[in-house]
Amino acid sequence: MVFHGPEDLRYEEIPIPTPEPGGLVMKIEAALTCGTDVKTLRRGHPVMIPRVPTVFGHEFAGTVSAVGSGVTRFREGDRIVAANSAPCGRCASCARGRPNLCEDLLFVNGAYGEYIALPPRLVAANTVPLAPGVPAARAAFAEPLACALLAIERADVQSGQTVAVIGHGPLGCLLGMVATARHAQVIMLGRGGWRLEQVQGLALWECLDVAASPDVAAEVRARTQGRGVEVAIDATGRPEVWEQAVDAVGRGGCVVFFGGCAPGTTVRLDTRRVHYEELTLLGAFHHTPATFQRAVTLLESGALVPDRLITHRMTLGRVKEALALMAKSEALKVLIEP
Repeated sequence: MVFHGPEDLRYEEIPIPTPEPGGLVMKIEAALTCGTDVKTLRRGHPVMIPRVPTVFGHEFAGTVSAVGSGVTRFREGDRIVAANSAPCGRCASCARGRPNLCEDLLFVNGAYGEYIALPPRLVAANTVPLAPGVPAARAAFAEPLACALLAIERADVQSGQTVAVIGHGPLGCLLGMVATARHAQVIMLGRGGWRLEQVQGLALWECLDVAASPDVAAEVRARTQGRGVEVAIDATGRPEVWEQAVDAVGRGGCVVFFGGCAPGTTVRLDTRRVHYEELTLLGAFHHTPATFQRAVTLLESGALVPDRLITHRMTLGRVKEALALMAKSEALKVLIEP
């Protein structure tokens, strides 16, 4: 699937790539749809897709089909999973241990295809061997799970805490799963409908329908004896929800702004609360090689099994249909099997 610009995604035959020195070619076994792909198809993405046309999709797992010169860690036939980006390792952000904020972050696309070329930097920094027996469809969750791990780790979620996740899409669910794995109590908030029913069926958390609650923060506080939650996470990227997350957190609590709002967006803050109640306000962006490795380990060990987030399975030619289902909130994750 080749992205030519907003609303222009085409099913095309292109040559199978050959690996460059230090790189690999992967035969893709499984790819997953993502809300970022939905937004990118709608309006483009100047960071992840700086040039068009380009191959599309960024959550995937598969098998090495060709190895470039100089590669010693991998051989043809190895099962692997790769992230969708690689930091440079040289800039100021990388030097201070924040590679997700790399000033030259290299993004890689092409999950919706039969083969994908992995460049040398990605092979060196963010490609991981996959243990035998781990389904490729599960391994393909490594990239979004790594993003969720970074957010939960930044908030330092602890056992016994109450965490509110506002937004019940796939990443909201992964955030809730990671918090649950840390033995936190999760309140998942979303708008009623088919997708919320699917999320409730996971039976991992308490679910609240925000459409039935005129005051989301008040509803959360009512569920916590008026205190508010220790951690509130926005997983929608909507400014009004950022404000709701701040309102829902209790004294000394932490708010994680996980969903990215549109450029130029502003939000209002009660500065008295932020100061006198010592609220911690955190952005959480993307993932690091360390969180990606931890995500793969969680998936391999079975400590976190997100398989039930896959609600549909489709072939490569139906990617546009799959993304349309995502846009209408009629799917959580669609598994694309080339």
